[in-house]
Amino acid sequence: MKKVLVSLTLISLLAVPVIVSAGWLEDILGIGGQPEAAPRTDVMVILDSLTNWMFAILLVIAAIFIIVAAFNFVTAAGDPEKTKTARMYVLYALIGVLVGFAARGLVMLVERIVEPAVR
Repeated sequence: MKKVLVSLTLISLLAVPVIVSAGWLEDILGIGGQPEAAPRTDVMVILDSLTNWMFAILLVIAAIFIIVAAFNFVTAAGDPEKTKTARMYVLYALIGVLVGFAARGLVMLVERIVEPAVR
């Protein structure tokens, strides 16, 4: 049951950016079509820029973790402790990337909700 809940949580977190970027949010909330050149607030621009930089840094760190995990797998030579460590590195890298996607989706969601209120 625990695995099912974790899987559903991860899938729902990955669905947030897709729903927001696909425009389904307007249909769900009953908001009209795309805004006509709606001005973006300074806070949203800063938040968007900050999350873009943090996401790029996160991807670099995740790639480094995966490279270290691959090195541990190759040099393990059957040692179960090294393979366990390598698997944990891969798991941590994937969790980090999922959290990064969720953060970007949350920023997009807040931006879509706040923009119509600003107009």
